[in-house]
Amino acid sequence: MSALTTDLDLKVPVIAAPMAGGASTPALVVAAARVGGLGFLAAGYKTPQALSDQMDTMRTEGVSFGVNVFAPNPVPVDATAFRTYAEAIQVEADRYGVTLPVGEPVEDDDYFEDKIDLLLANPVPVVSFTFGFPAPGVVKALRAAGSTVVFTVTSEAEALLAVDAGADLLVVQSAAAGGHSGTITPLQVPAETPITELIARIRHRTSVPLLAAGGLATSADVAAALHAGAEAAVVGTVLLRTEESGASAPHKSALADASRGKTVVTRAFTGRPARALRNEFIDRYDSQAPVGYPAIHHLTNPMRKAAVAQGDPERMHLWAGTGYRHATAEPAEVVLARLINL
Repeated sequence: MSALTTDLDLKVPVIAAPMAGGASTPALVVAAARVGGLGFLAAGYKTPQALSDQMDTMRTEGVSFGVNVFAPNPVPVDATAFRTYAEAIQVEADRYGVTLPVGEPVEDDDYFEDKIDLLLANPVPVVSFTFGFPAPGVVKALRAAGSTVVFTVTSEAEALLAVDAGADLLVVQSAAAGGHSGTITPLQVPAETPITELIARIRHRTSVPLLAAGGLATSADVAAALHAGAEAAVVGTVLLRTEESGASAPHKSALADASRGKTVVTRAFTGRPARALRNEFIDRYDSQAPVGYPAIHHLTNPMRKAAVAQGDPERMHLWAGTGYRHATAEPAEVVLARLINL
């Protein structure tokens, strides 16, 4: 048994990815633990109190788990471009009687310091970061509290920076991943390097344990990632239609829609590169969307919530990785067991 397996309390090499916005639920995390893997709560877009409540639920369940945090790495939006985009997409929000927030762009840090304080006061086994790397003092404090610290990287260059920044292990995320890219350079869309190639390249550059993420939706995908040098596979999209998933009904339906084509990478919803099912909003506004996170996320959020409430998949973010057609409406334990041939 490897040191990584021991540190993460893994009996099988599969991890349920943190999916912010509601998809990752305590029930999904428990399901991962029940097959011998690990699940992550997604701290992103939650208040510290909401995160604390979910952590309490996990402790009641008595299983090991991780928490993923958005590291502050803002991309300030150009104010003029922000207003122009807001005016352009207001016609979409008008469908639901929603007025978009067109005042000063919101450039918050998702309660980062409060969430770190929570994780230091109530330590969890594993804390991972995406979008960037926290300060050395944060890493040191989390380690002292007993947490394994994980950084998300999307390239060899980012991996080497993450090792220097003190990561205990790395989640290597390929461009095939659904939802936001974890890249620390969001002005650039990550190269479409296959996960096996990316793992192999980084494996030659560092001895830090690697977890593979991005487009892993079958047992063959998982086996290939492990063969390339990953010690476990991180899966997300393939779990979105499971019974334990908190994804919305229209999102689950869109994933099952045979007429949907390939996924695309877009900034239209949040101002940061993210992979999603193509829909009308992306077709109309992707080329107009300014770079700027989290300002564009906050701008479009009321429209997206209204679209979900109305069951309208054409004006909501349908995050999905390239393997989305393998997502099935089954218990998560069944899906996870199939990925590792249990």
